[in-house]
Amino acid sequence: MNKVFDNKLGLFVSGLVLGLIAVVLAMGGNPGNMAFCIACFIRDIAGGLKLHQAGVVQYFRPEIAGLVVGSFLIAVASKEFKVTSGENPLQKFILGACTMIMALVFLGCPLRMVIRMSGGDLNAYVAFVGFVVGIICGAQFLKNGYEMTDSKKEKNSFSGYILPVLLVVGLILYNLPQTTELFAHTAAGEGPGGAHAAVATAFVLAIVFGIIAQRARTCFAGSIRNLIFTKDAGLILPIAGLFVALLVYNVVVGKFNPSFDGQPVAHSEHMWNFISMFGVGLAATFAGGCPLRQLILSGEGKVDSVMNVFGMLIGAAFAHNFGLASSAKGTTPNGQIMCIVCLLIVISIGVANSKKKA
Repeated sequence: MNKVFDNKLGLFVSGLVLGLIAVVLAMGGNPGNMAFCIACFIRDIAGGLKLHQAGVVQYFRPEIAGLVVGSFLIAVASKEFKVTSGENPLQKFILGACTMIMALVFLGCPLRMVIRMSGGDLNAYVAFVGFVVGIICGAQFLKNGYEMTDSKKEKNSFSGYILPVLLVVGLILYNLPQTTELFAHTAAGEGPGGAHAAVATAFVLAIVFGIIAQRARTCFAGSIRNLIFTKDAGLILPIAGLFVALLVYNVVVGKFNPSFDGQPVAHSEHMWNFISMFGVGLAATFAGGCPLRQLILSGEGKVDSVMNVFGMLIGAAFAHNFGLASSAKGTTPNGQIMCIVCLLIVISIGVANSKKKA
């Protein structure tokens, strides 16, 4: 299997498969232009757990559980499962929360950004520019000695099993008739939370997605960071393959609509699309990976990434409880304020963990 992911063609094909999985999920019932969005799906899980009361986005997404389980299974099989933790778990938690709040100002994580780009959403291209600039700025911090270690091996492996087990148990309980009243459920057809593929289908496809993403080291932030540092474009190939697969699908079925206006669950406030994803790019660089990568690393036993995921969950609840998340109508005043606050927090973390190299 390693040979498949050690060459450029294999990496590109892996991206095509990831894109195909997103297409199948969209055809199976997931919202079309957020067929596989990490931020949106963690937000839905927060709603399903009653951490927020936004009725249209309450559903325990099997895709998140499947991603972590897939990464966990392949990490164990390939002997890459290693439970490690760093010295700054709270900062990783805060980076996760800030990432989620800023992503919900844009209305999507880097994965959904690319999905939106493949459908012709020009707002996502504006966000992409902001995302890249954020990573470039983060790279300058790295060059100036930014470091947040997470390589300390824990004495036992218990911590590495916590997130996969919690997600699987939560998914089972959520779908049991006996526990329905314990959770919140968006009614079918009432919003993004009411649009979803069959549970078993979504879970199995997400496991495959997680396996491939783990082997290909798929990371939207890391691919651009590596290109800046080492001129290595290898990690961009899975992203390129995913984009091409989705683009072809959208063109073939007539869903490619290059425009700023009329895009589903999107807004055209260019400044905030740029700023919010600038912050996401910067935070992802400091955290060591984009939201997708954090889930994959969690499956590999990285406790700091688990903390980042928990931060995203709480950030999603915070965003909807305090009116920070945007909608198709645009951003909110509270969202704009907190986007800037989160950006300042992320920059402060970058400064605090940087030491100018001699």
